[in-house]
Amino acid sequence: MLYFVKTPWWLKKLYPRCIWDIPVEEKILYLTFDDGPHPVVTPFVLEQLKQYNAKATFFCIGKNVAAHPDIYSDILNGGHRVGNHTFNHLNGWKVTDEQYLKNILSAGKYIDSNLFRPPYGRITRFQVKLLTGIRNSPVNSNFSIVMWDVLSGDFDVKLSAEACSLNVISNAQPGSVIVFHDSEKAFPRLQEALPRTLKYFSEKGYRFEAISR
Repeated sequence: MLYFVKTPWWLKKLYPRCIWDIPVEEKILYLTFDDGPHPVVTPFVLEQLKQYNAKATFFCIGKNVAAHPDIYSDILNGGHRVGNHTFNHLNGWKVTDEQYLKNILSAGKYIDSNLFRPPYGRITRFQVKLLTGIRNSPVNSNFSIVMWDVLSGDFDVKLSAEACSLNVISNAQPGSVIVFHDSEKAFPRLQEALPRTLKYFSEKGYRFEAISR
């Protein structure tokens, strides 16, 4: 499994219309959580965030919101932000543009947000144009497409929880958009890596905010 823990500058340049990090002048980090809501993992995440008065952005899968509307409501009631992550975690490189857009539209029936994150980070530049209004599109064409600056790697079963937290601690800087996952697969690593990350950066004077674009 190949992936960049720290997104290289040249990849950001290839997709300049996407949000990779957010310019700030203060010690602010942007935690994001993909693939939920999950009946066990998401409540754990919400409780951890609450302990540090941290706000985050949850990129939700439409079918999971349909299955767990109460947990989705808990995310919103906690003052967090949500984003569209397709209806069933669709890979934009493996389907037609029409299929991809319809899947996002299906998720949009459950997720009211102008934020979008492509599953696996896989989206074509043409699909970016469709979603951001550069080309005519049958769906909302005012999406802000949010990628990331740092991956925790919590989805990687070969990593330890300590390695995931170190991925973030060693690479995050003010304005970084950081990815964790509120999913069953990631939970064995997330349940240790997230508290460590929150504690470390809080002690360094950072605060955690939801993406507001």
